[in-house]
Amino acid sequence: MTDIIHLLPDSIANQIAAGEVIQRPSSVVKELVENSIDAGAEHIQIYIKGAGRTLISVIDDGKGMSATDIRMAFERHATSKIKSADDLFALTTMGFRGEALPSIAAISQVEVKSRREEDELGSLLIISGSRLEKQEVISCGRGTSISVKNIFYNVPARRKFLKSNETERRNIFNEIERIALVHPDIEFSLIENDIETLHLAKAVLKQRIAQLEGKNILQQLIEIEAETTLGKIYGYVSRPEYAKKRNSSQFFFVNNRYIRHPYFHKAVMTAFEQLISPDEKPSYYIYFEVDPESLDVNIHPTKTEVKFENEQALWQILMVTVKESLGKFNAVPTIDFDREDAPEIPVYDPSVRTQMPRVNIDPSYNPFNSPSLESDRVSAPAFGWEKLHRSFEEEVLPSENSLISSAQNIPETDLYPEHYQYKQKYILTSVKSGLMIIDQHKAHVRILFEKYLVQIRNRKGVSQRVLFPEVLELTASESAALPSIMDDLEALGFELSNLGNNCFAIQGVPSEIENTNPGQIIKSMINYSLETGSDVKSEIQESIALSLARLTAIPYGRALSGEEMLLIVSQLFATPSPSYTPDGQKIISLLSDAEIEKKMN
Repeated sequence: MTDIIHLLPDSIANQIAAGEVIQRPSSVVKELVENSIDAGAEHIQIYIKGAGRTLISVIDDGKGMSATDIRMAFERHATSKIKSADDLFALTTMGFRGEALPSIAAISQVEVKSRREEDELGSLLIISGSRLEKQEVISCGRGTSISVKNIFYNVPARRKFLKSNETERRNIFNEIERIALVHPDIEFSLIENDIETLHLAKAVLKQRIAQLEGKNILQQLIEIEAETTLGKIYGYVSRPEYAKKRNSSQFFFVNNRYIRHPYFHKAVMTAFEQLISPDEKPSYYIYFEVDPESLDVNIHPTKTEVKFENEQALWQILMVTVKESLGKFNAVPTIDFDREDAPEIPVYDPSVRTQMPRVNIDPSYNPFNSPSLESDRVSAPAFGWEKLHRSFEEEVLPSENSLISSAQNIPETDLYPEHYQYKQKYILTSVKSGLMIIDQHKAHVRILFEKYLVQIRNRKGVSQRVLFPEVLELTASESAALPSIMDDLEALGFELSNLGNNCFAIQGVPSEIENTNPGQIIKSMINYSLETGSDVKSEIQESIALSLARLTAIPYGRALSGEEMLLIVSQLFATPSPSYTPDGQKIISLLSDAEIEKKMN
């Protein structure tokens, strides 16, 4: 009987390793840029075509490689970063496993040019699917240039599972952003399809954040810093008033490496308790510098999950540091004595004799006696209940005939023309089986969603030109996502002109929202598209319609006239699904006659 266990060929082993290390084009960008940083590069250029499917090229001015090094770099587990097992516990470089380049070469066509400063000539290496095709001496500049073409060309099953170009493009932006935030001293350039879409000059940390997030973020940031025997914590958190409900920029870095850490995120959120609502999220850029021996970065192939030796102690230090910084920069609400309407505080004058305040009490006062019988007593105010009741009947409840004439679209077999607004939040409507409670905001979201979706699909949005165009400044990732939804924004009635450097002029807005903040609405829709990560065009259109409907729907706390309530109910029941919002939130609740009778008995 023959043996059945055998060693895998290197090409197959590399493809298996690539499944862990190289998940999408952004993984290639991350590995190549990190190698350039480890090589001491000060200027890094990233060229992308076809969202990384066709070409990913990274050019740096680092120290380069010799002819032997350039070949060894593509052998499995070949690395210059570690020499013994002890080095795993004292890592100071970005990469160290020696799997990235072999994994990339296993699923793509790679061309490498590299030259050291002391060498007159450099080396060219071409590898396709782990197979060496050419290695020769060439003339090239100092540093290294690596081009990765046709990613997953020999693994069609993996290529099929890549997302749309816009999604893959956003992932590349995210990886570049994470790397750029820990290396502000390095200049980065991103060229997509021969057009430079991102340029980050050398800067200090705060300016690097502004380069990526926009200049407006500078006024939002509060600096944090603490240094203990366990390590150093520094960075920035946003002021509580700038917290967002979605898509906040939240970053943790340890020893210049981006990490995800839900435990430390909880520490930051604990510091913000009582300052923001539970559904809001602050932005933060927090950096840890700790002894490498107290870290284990080897627990995840992408090295984004890190285990700390002193997590609980660092949690406490982080929470206290953020909380102290919020207090130091007056983030905690305080009494403002500089307001014009603030009460005047008298200056103490020792020459003026002060008297104790006196309280006048009428011991003979009896609240059950009529005020008319006690002529010397202050009479109670007259509330005029009869007048209030008449006003309530006239204004809140219109006449039955007017309600019937205005509600022709409401199913007459189910609804009766009786409406009442409760606490400026709910519309109460009488039906045959009981009392129907309608959430006015959610109902309007459903109505507007259907309207905006039709406008987008039929491209019938009415645009209102603005007299003074507003300048909209986007972050790099938002600017990268804008083209994917630009057609739908124009279909709604938005008109944008590109001013360059991630800035756009809002020339026109949909007629329905001319009195609102169009810049904030556009940013919210872009961020919602980023958050949902929709790939299918119809899903993007639905997410835009829902986002705009939420922003422009009737808010809670707004008083509605009888005609407005009738119109909302009529339009709601004309929609395909009046019971729920597009994202599944309940709009209607029914209180049956039996339940009402039970509560009254």
